[in-house]
Amino acid sequence: MRQSRHLGRTLREVPKDAQTAAHGLMIRAGYIRQLSAGIYVYMPLLLRSLNKISQIIREEMTRAGSEEMLMPAIQNKELWEKTGRWERYTAIDGIMFSFQDRRGSTVCLGPTHEEVITEILRQEINSFKDLPKNVFQIQTKFRDEIRPRFGLMRAREFVMKDAYSFDLDEAGLDVSYEAMRLAYHTICERIGFHYRAVEADSGAIGGSGSQEFMVLADTGEDTIIYCDQCQYAANQERAASRLEQFTQDTEERPMEAVLGEGLIGVEPLAEFLGIPVWKTTKTLLFEADGNLVAVMVRGDCDVNEIKVANFLGGADVKLTAPERIKELTGAAVGYAGPIGLPDNVRIIADFDVDHRVNFECGANQTNYHNINVNFGRDLPLPEFSDFKLAQAGHQCPHCDGTLQAQRGIEVGHIFKLGTKYSEALKCVAPDGQGQQPPVVMGCYGIGVSRMAAACVEQNHDDRGMIWPIHVAPYHVHLLCLTPKDEAVVARCDALYQTLQDAGVEVLYDDRTARPGEKFSDADLIGLPIRLAISKRTLEQDCIEVKLRKDADNQMLSQEQTLALIQEQLG
Repeated sequence: MRQSRHLGRTLREVPKDAQTAAHGLMIRAGYIRQLSAGIYVYMPLLLRSLNKISQIIREEMTRAGSEEMLMPAIQNKELWEKTGRWERYTAIDGIMFSFQDRRGSTVCLGPTHEEVITEILRQEINSFKDLPKNVFQIQTKFRDEIRPRFGLMRAREFVMKDAYSFDLDEAGLDVSYEAMRLAYHTICERIGFHYRAVEADSGAIGGSGSQEFMVLADTGEDTIIYCDQCQYAANQERAASRLEQFTQDTEERPMEAVLGEGLIGVEPLAEFLGIPVWKTTKTLLFEADGNLVAVMVRGDCDVNEIKVANFLGGADVKLTAPERIKELTGAAVGYAGPIGLPDNVRIIADFDVDHRVNFECGANQTNYHNINVNFGRDLPLPEFSDFKLAQAGHQCPHCDGTLQAQRGIEVGHIFKLGTKYSEALKCVAPDGQGQQPPVVMGCYGIGVSRMAAACVEQNHDDRGMIWPIHVAPYHVHLLCLTPKDEAVVARCDALYQTLQDAGVEVLYDDRTARPGEKFSDADLIGLPIRLAISKRTLEQDCIEVKLRKDADNQMLSQEQTLALIQEQLG
């Protein structure tokens, strides 16, 4: 492609609304243009990369036994109501684009396709002999994000690959799931990611278990918790951990309320009371689908709201408003405790809140703290489960290792759905003996446009992008540095044709711009290999060659240049 004809001019200034490196670089290099909040035009350079990423995905999904299809973006409300997800996606999460068509039917633009594919398979499966099935599509999805941000990372319209497996039983699902898991590893490796596969929360999709594929990047939205000794790794939303246990007092002391004015925060509170931080208790009040819940964790921990919501059956959980807290406890925010709460407040507690003797908690009175509190004597035992947010420094739940933390960008998510959707939509596999068990499903998603952004986020420097060669828009950026010299132009034209004949993809900068501008644009666009020809290189009968990832360039003959390019492509 001659750059003089290319659509997508470069910009010198970083856009004011750019929130990540990838966001800013993609705008500056002409890869994307914003049409409205969270809505982007995929310019020619980006589209080429998206097509290459999609092709890698197609190849690996097909190799893993999945068959490509394409489903409509418009879906009807009735299917979503049957699975109970319409209200969740419209009223609670509010991410569904829904509207009425001219016939008065309520429809939506699909954020995902579990309902549609299950309805299709319901009609296609007549017997257990028709299983297993595995299909995928690459399609535009729509989610009305409340706060679209980070460019392509959290857009309202995006490209996604979603796949679905249908099996007779859990054993069959395990086989399908493992095939998809291995395919995802291969996809990430072929693209060139530094990544981790981690345990994850299934969220609104549901199911018995899931894994996320996280590209490691400091600007990632998610926190990955992993062990420094074993293979344990999980999204922080899902991660479990163990806390250090301490020797307890041998005798219970009388409970008393202590005045500690203005002591918000466990460290100053513990210092004032003369106790270790692990003896303090955080009690947070939540509203869960209109019900009040108090959650207790050890003072050296934070509450994991995702775990709370899952414990409460997938409830919509949010912190109680300060004025409501004062109404319930009679105290300002920061002094809530489990003793003396109204009877309609359900009290739940993290496992590590238990087995402490003479611990502290809020007194439900501004500036006061209860000390020497004990379960069974001062308050009944609450419901216990894992409600703490796993953090770096906690102990691994599986070995003696210590947990570490990294930031990551989710590019893929695989789920064991079970029978959630097949039961709701009556997708069954008659067994020939009068039984009609629901099929067992899995679903497997990849954010294609997210992968492109993650590539840039993980591969850039202060000058621009550094694309991995197999997903770069073009392999080579050929610069004609003296476009007014006919001999130089002739050499560039000949090399351009030679490269194309050899199957090398070339962006040919034939513009009349100054050499400095061409070098700057080449670094910004970030193609893997840069070739420059000038009057000087023509006189020396060589080509100036530079790999974008390297600091230095080299002077090579045309034969050496072609050999280097083929080596890089190989």
